[in-house]
Amino acid sequence: MSHPREHQVEITPEVLLKAYACGIFPMAESANDPGLYWIEPERRGVIPLADFIITERLARTVRSDRFEIRIDHDFEAVIDGCAAPAEGRGSTWINRRIRKLYCDLHARGYCHSVEAWENGALVGGLYGVRLGRAFFGESMFHRSRDASKVALVHLVARLKRGGFTLLDTQFVTDHLRRFGAIEVSRLHYTRLLTQALEGEADFYCWGPGEAITGAVCLQSVSQTS
Repeated sequence: MSHPREHQVEITPEVLLKAYACGIFPMAESANDPGLYWIEPERRGVIPLADFIITERLARTVRSDRFEIRIDHDFEAVIDGCAAPAEGRGSTWINRRIRKLYCDLHARGYCHSVEAWENGALVGGLYGVRLGRAFFGESMFHRSRDASKVALVHLVARLKRGGFTLLDTQFVTDHLRRFGAIEVSRLHYTRLLTQALEGEADFYCWGPGEAITGAVCLQSVSQTS
C-alpha cells in the first residue's frame, strides 16, 4: 500500500476528483491529525453489483420499510455520524479537512449520502463519491440495528437502476464480505475504473427527492441486467 504524506500540493475538490479518476484517495492518520496522505492499495475492495448478497432476514427488514430512506437530505449529519466514535471504534480518520473536502464535493454534486431515518431521527447511512459510472463508498455508520445495511441495499438498488458499473469499497472487511465484497488486483481495478469512467450514470434515477419502497428497492437489486 502506498501512502506518501501530502506536502505542498493543496488538495481541492478538483484535485480530489482527479485523484479518484487515477485510483487514489486521501486519508488522515486520525481525526485529530490535520495532515492527509494518498492511498493506492495493492488490493482494492469492490462489490460486484451483479453479485450483491442480501440475506433473507435483511431483505425482510428492507421490505418492512422500517427505515425511511432519504438521499442527500442531511449530508453533513451523515459525515458527522461516520466521524463519531462508536462501539468498537474509538476514533475515525475523518478530520476537519476531509469533512470540508467532501462537503465541497457534495455541493458540486459529486458526493452523495444515503440516509436511514427512524421516527424523524437520522439513525444510519453512508456517503461516497460519484464519478462517471463509478461510486466510491467512503464510510457508513449506524445508531439503530441494520440502519447502515438497509442504506447499503438502497445504494446498490440505485446504482443498478442508474447504470453504474463499479462500487468501490476501498478495502474489504468481514462486514462487507457478507454483501459479496471481494479484493481485486490494482491492475484489475484500473481496468474496471477505466471502463466505468468512459460512460455516465444517473444517481438520481428515481428523482432527487423521490422515496422508494423497500419492495421497489429489492426489485432493482434482484435485476440481472
